[in-house]
Amino acid sequence: MNIRYRYLRDKVILAVIVALTLTVVIPLAIIIVYVIVNGISAINIDFFTQELGSPSRAMLGRPTGLMHSIIGTILIDLTALVIALPFGLATGIMMSEYPEHVFAPIARLLTSTLNGMPAVLMGLLAYALVVKNTGGFSAFAGSCALAFVMMPIISKSTESILKITPWSLREAGLSLGLPRWRVTLSLVFPAARGGILSGVLLAFARAAGEAAPLMLTSFGNNYLTLSMSKPMDTLPQRLYSLAISPYRNWHAMGWAGAIVLLLFVMLTFLIGRITVQNMKRKARRLSNNT
Repeated sequence: MNIRYRYLRDKVILAVIVALTLTVVIPLAIIIVYVIVNGISAINIDFFTQELGSPSRAMLGRPTGLMHSIIGTILIDLTALVIALPFGLATGIMMSEYPEHVFAPIARLLTSTLNGMPAVLMGLLAYALVVKNTGGFSAFAGSCALAFVMMPIISKSTESILKITPWSLREAGLSLGLPRWRVTLSLVFPAARGGILSGVLLAFARAAGEAAPLMLTSFGNNYLTLSMSKPMDTLPQRLYSLAISPYRNWHAMGWAGAIVLLLFVMLTFLIGRITVQNMKRKARRLSNNT
């Protein structure tokens, strides 16, 4: 009777877990299907090869696209990652490996505060620091705003991953007479690189979908530009402007842009997952050989 009861309880708990999982997955699937149904009609060659241009192009029925927004998204997001990565990793290492340092609790407090702040405040911060001091909106200011979004996520994930790394690695390095910084960079950091990479990609994907900070910094542009010192368009802010436009073909183009942005984020996670799996496979092979 006791065995039967435990078997039944296991089945009930499994059913509850499946039901809760479906509660999360089904709305996500509905959103994905809805976006694809509304935007697939606008996916064509012009969408990837033409600029949006002036509103008169839409009124005259001329071909328009979001090539400039796609390129701008890639440039601004990658630049933001380059800015945020060293600061985020250094702060995470400080909080995990040097908790006794006077700066560690301050960094932890600031990181937690930034992590809980609305993204629009990051845009206001970048506006005050970059836009007002450089005299105008620019892609670089947008990258700084997104970097502020990425940094606390990278810091917290790096700290968490390093904390669960076996302490025996540190003891082995210190017992050999290696300095503490060398142990961290040569032993602890490589052992945790898979988890750190996952945190970096999570921060990148989180910032890639933000529109509010970019409206206050990069501002947007209907035409293609590759200069980081000028206003540049991105998909998140373009989706908002297309959604409130009076043209139906622009509405469809906005849904198509949402498809591209969704695929961009999914591809980022897919690349990260494949990279982490390859790292684990190589580490397992190396351990077997030794």
